Amino acid sequence: MNYVGEIALIVGAYLLGSAPHLLALGRLRGVTLEGDLHQSLWKKGGRVVGGIGIVIDLVKGVIPVLIGKSLSFHLWAIVIAGLAAVVGQMWPVFSRFDGEKGNSIGLAMSVALAPMALFIALIPIVIGAGVRTIPRLLNSRDSVAERLKFGGPPSLSLPVGMALGFLVLPIASWWLKEPFVVTLGFSVMFVLIMLRRLTAGLKGDLKEDSSVGVVLVNRLLYDRSYR
Repeated sequence: MNYVGEIALIVGAYLLGSAPHLLALGRLRGVTLEGDLHQSLWKKGGRVVGGIGIVIDLVKGVIPVLIGKSLSFHLWAIVIAGLAAVVGQMWPVFSRFDGEKGNSIGLAMSVALAPMALFIALIPIVIGAGVRTIPRLLNSRDSVAERLKFGGPPSLSLPVGMALGFLVLPIASWWLKEPFVVTLGFSVMFVLIMLRRLTAGLKGDLKEDSSVGVVLVNRLLYDRSYR
């Protein structure tokens, strides 16, 4: 039986997801990160360091799945380990259970589990990113540096596309006849992603806006409390 190893993989995946690599990269660059850590690192630490932060996020999502597969662990344990890495990034034990949104690590975990399902799910994400980014890249009035800035003005299309992508993921998995546990895992991840959207910094935003319904709807659709 591999139960001990599988439990160790799940716990290790959560700790890996929790590892505060963005804050560590910020310290190496001598900058203090705040708000969205990826965007803050990109702006304060530079594009190279910001890109390294994203790559590490992706690696953290892939490693638990690949280790589980290489050791021939049960598929349910591999799926839970992938989810544990995502949970670790969103609610990290090393950062008082207040982390990132789980998007990049969730996509990486998905490609390691079911690449064709993710390919389909990427369609709304790419469309959302394109609607947000292409007009900025084609704006000749701004400098090249301004056009290539990570983040930019608040976007409506990208967070909507991201939410639709995570919603499409379990549907695509089911349509492609992936194992039930994979489809179930993707369904759970969609719920976790949306739950994190709803709860990240919610108390502070509700103090500034008494319209609870509007705040919650905006968070679900646009990943922030205002439109």
